[in-house]
This record gives sequence, structure tokens and C-alpha cells, in this order.
Amino acid sequence: MRRKSLSLRAAIALVGLFLGMTGVEASARTLKIATILPDGSSWLAEMRKAGDEIKEKTQGRVKLKFYPGGVMGGDKTVMRKVRAGQLQGGAFTSGALAAVYPDAELYSLPLLFRDYEEVDFVRSHLDQKIMNGLAQNGFEALAITDGGFAYVLSQKPIRKVEDMEGTRVWLVEDDKMTDVALRIAGVSPVPLPIADVYTALQTGLVDTVAAPPIGAIAFQWHTRVKYLTEVPIMYLVGIFAVDQRAFSKISAKDQKVVREVVSAAAGRLDEVNRADESNAREALKSQGIEFVSASSREEVQRWRSISAQAIAQLRGTGRYSEETINEILTLLQEYRSGAAVPE
Repeated sequence: MRRKSLSLRAAIALVGLFLGMTGVEASARTLKIATILPDGSSWLAEMRKAGDEIKEKTQGRVKLKFYPGGVMGGDKTVMRKVRAGQLQGGAFTSGALAAVYPDAELYSLPLLFRDYEEVDFVRSHLDQKIMNGLAQNGFEALAITDGGFAYVLSQKPIRKVEDMEGTRVWLVEDDKMTDVALRIAGVSPVPLPIADVYTALQTGLVDTVAAPPIGAIAFQWHTRVKYLTEVPIMYLVGIFAVDQRAFSKISAKDQKVVREVVSAAAGRLDEVNRADESNAREALKSQGIEFVSASSREEVQRWRSISAQAIAQLRGTGRYSEETINEILTLLQEYRSGAAVPE
């Protein structure tokens, strides 16, 4: 009888140990993250380091697995896979997340920012608001990172608005914001997913693109153009966001680790990106890309006038929050007038 009692206790202990082990395994979460950015990019290198740190600090309870280079498809496809639970998140362009929260793309209003000092001032006030808005719409924004300033890269020099006539300009699919600005400038753009742009440049379907120097090199677009116009057309951001359903399955303690580690990585990444942008500009010049300026100060004002018309038209659509647009414009006015006090 005693032997049976001992055997029963041993069996119960083994079952308890097994359940404990499976409980640990069940609590482990792998967040599958897709991005169009190629392997070897600064973003991927920094975020993989963050993933290693998260795995260590959570003792393996949370892991990040990355799918680079568009192997999971473009932003629209990735969004569908996130909703289906096949992926848990991605490094998105702000325009991709505009489908769930339109204000996410307001930093990319045409010709909004003139330099990084303006960017830093406005973002220091509004990043958290953008992240909160995404949270209210089902996405945990872990980081907003610099995408750099986009410039016009073309096969003929573009120094004034009229030079755009007859060009075949690439437009990101569903980018209503840039579409409005281009049409005010008299251009009918060619909408395409990012993955198709290089082939379109090869075949002549498009001959003009807007991209940051880093992006132009990463996607090899610079090999199909000859000129870069020295007017920052728009500022771009990348948003590292995960589905809240997946994120909510992580313990509060581990969520805090993920947020802190990714946020620190994003800060380092912004510094790297700005250094890389300077290097990329020099690389473009060394490979024969000619940098041209707007023909005059008046011409720059014409471009900005088109921007103002586009912003006014976009405000009239009801797509974006009037409050957020007003905040951005007010902050810029404060900064430019010198009324802003550094924080």
C-alpha cells in the first residue's frame, strides 16, 4: 500500500512538472515581423540586436523573428497577414498605417519640414499622440523612426515646376496625400507597389521617383536615374507596430521590456540614419548623380505654394484630424518664429 502511495505521489509530481514546463512554453511568444527593408539595412541590424536583448531580458519568453526584403509582400499584404494572425507586426511606412489611423501619415505632408531641427521639435511633442492614436485602432506602435527626407530623382533635371511636365512619376499605391500634391502640380502619377519600382524604371513605365538617398541606394533605383533635385519634398517615418491582440498575450512585465528596448534601439537608429543619409548623398554623387537646385528662391516658394494648396485640399477631405494638423502647423510656426523654448 505504501509503495502504491509513493508511486501515486511520484506520478502526480511528474504531471505537475510537465504541466509547469508546458506552461512556461505556452507563455513564450514569438512576434513575427515583416519589412520591405533589405537584409543588411541599418534598421534590421539594430532591431535584431534589440530582439536578442529582449530574448535575454525576458528569459526567452518573448522573441522577435524578422522577415526582410519584402519576402512577406508589400505593406498591404503584410497588413492582411497581420489581421489573419500569420504575422504579428511589421516595419511599416506611415502611409500603410493610414488605413487604420490616417493621422499616422501627417508628418509626410508635402514640403512640411525644411530640416531635421524642425522635425525633432514637432516629433518631441506629437510622437506619443500618434502612438496613442494607433493604440486606439488596434496597433501597438513600438517605435517611430526616421525615414529621411525624400528628394526627386529623375532622368532629366528638374529645377522648376514646369520641368515635371511629361514626366512619369512613381506614386506609392494608395498614397492619397502625394497624389493630391502631384495633381496640383499638373502631374498624373503612376501608382505602383515599392517592389515594382526598379522594374518600372528599367522599362520606362516611370522615369521619376521621390525617395531618401538611403532608400534610392538600397533599392538600386539610383542606377536608373541621373539627377537629384535639392528640395526636400517630404519627410518620411517608419513605424514599428505590432497587432495589439498578439501584444496583449505578453505579460505586462515583458511588454515593458519590449517597449523600453525597442525605444532605445529606435533612438540609436535615428542617429545612424542621419549619418547614413549624409554618406548616401556622397555615394550618389560619386556614382555620377548630378545634384541640381531649384532655379530660384521664387521657384522654391512656388513649390511651397503647391504644398499649401495640397494641405488645404487634404484638410477639406475630412480624412485627417483638424486638431492634429493645427498642432503640427502651430508648432512649426512657433519654432520658425523663435518662440519655441527647447525642452
